[in-house]
Amino acid sequence: MALTRTVGTRLDPGTATGWYPVARSADVGTAPRPVGAGGRAYVVVRLRPGAEVTALSARCPHRLVPLAAGTVVDGRLQCRYHGWQFNAEGRCVDIPSLGADGTPPPRADLGAPWAVEERDGWVWLAPDRTSSLRPPRASGTAPTPEPVPGPPAPSGPVFGNLDPSLEHAWHPVALARELRDGGYVQVQLLGRNWTVHRSAGELYGEPPAWGVQERFGAIWLAPAEPRERPLEVPEDADPRFVAAWLPPARSGSPAGPLADNFLDVAHFPFVHAATFGASDEKEVPAYDVDLEAGGFTSVQDQWFDNTEDPGVAAGTRPLRQRRRATYVYRAPFQLLLRLEELDAGAVKTILFVLQPEDADSTRVYTCMLLSGIGGATVIPRGVIAAEVAFEEAVLAEDLNLQARMESTGLPLMMRDELHVRADRLGVALRRTLADFAAADHRPERASA
Repeated sequence: MALTRTVGTRLDPGTATGWYPVARSADVGTAPRPVGAGGRAYVVVRLRPGAEVTALSARCPHRLVPLAAGTVVDGRLQCRYHGWQFNAEGRCVDIPSLGADGTPPPRADLGAPWAVEERDGWVWLAPDRTSSLRPPRASGTAPTPEPVPGPPAPSGPVFGNLDPSLEHAWHPVALARELRDGGYVQVQLLGRNWTVHRSAGELYGEPPAWGVQERFGAIWLAPAEPRERPLEVPEDADPRFVAAWLPPARSGSPAGPLADNFLDVAHFPFVHAATFGASDEKEVPAYDVDLEAGGFTSVQDQWFDNTEDPGVAAGTRPLRQRRRATYVYRAPFQLLLRLEELDAGAVKTILFVLQPEDADSTRVYTCMLLSGIGGATVIPRGVIAAEVAFEEAVLAEDLNLQARMESTGLPLMMRDELHVRADRLGVALRRTLADFAAADHRPERASA
């Protein structure tokens, strides 16, 4: 089909024919590639070496993860976060957390363009039905693909790092060891700069804050009167436990998705396969979430590979062991995970708290409270250092994934994502944060 041309102006062939050039054929292989066509985002990929090109919508409907971060497994496109798999037509054919007998819901399927065609060394997409059955011929000049569109905004509210309700909460802003007596630290919180001083044992902030305190080895600041219920950490005062803080990390992801990641129980085999994820324990049995004032608790029994247990090396215990995981959450961003190794007897409690610095920056604080690691009553320094290094590797895996998300916050409308049985903690998080945010709009708050 001949293209109408105007002198001095290059006409986008998609405008005239409904076909859009998106990538050179040679550049499309078994690694999914993000492209744009007609203002819509897709990924193009060959599901087997040398196969025809498949084009599918760009994000997994579960947690809106870009499928460009995914991989091809057995002729299917697999999401990197939870291992959901999609065939060439976009049908979701496997949700590992549901188990072998689970059936993916219809909303799990991906969208696809009306047609995909390779011609003259280029991949072309027709997002909608078009009267032109084939893309136009390249006429000597290489076509110009359009830029990949950014992620669409969720239809409902999104809880971001600058939500007004966050004024009424305690936030970690530094480790206690970062602030000596007579000194100060400059921090960023909720898009504003603060200076926190320690003088004669007293803490105060500039500009003035409702309160500054030290707790669990961290400095906390509340811009306005807090309304959340503080997280309790009994291990902090238990002499059987040793505390070890990881160096604070920084993420470009908002705090809400990071909290959701920490509570998520279905991503271990896929995000943490190199550290502790048990690749053959992908199904997540049903579990309960107990709602409490300002948060919730969930107790779950899990299987895991205990690579750090000396009993495994000695042959007295198997590699695959049982553990009891207790998740505790308090709004907005205080989380605790207690891991009791039922076979080895060790207890690891992980305190995970988040500092929403700005819209696109979150500081991550992680403290490990350890007891009985390796069967020792007194844990050697080398063992503590190894535990910290291991947890840093686990955190790095999570942060690497979150860096691909391009998220502005945590969607609070349930239909903006797709939730399955394994997501009960994530659903509870969204509902709790929605209640926390809504408190800013209640009559008593508005008239105060």
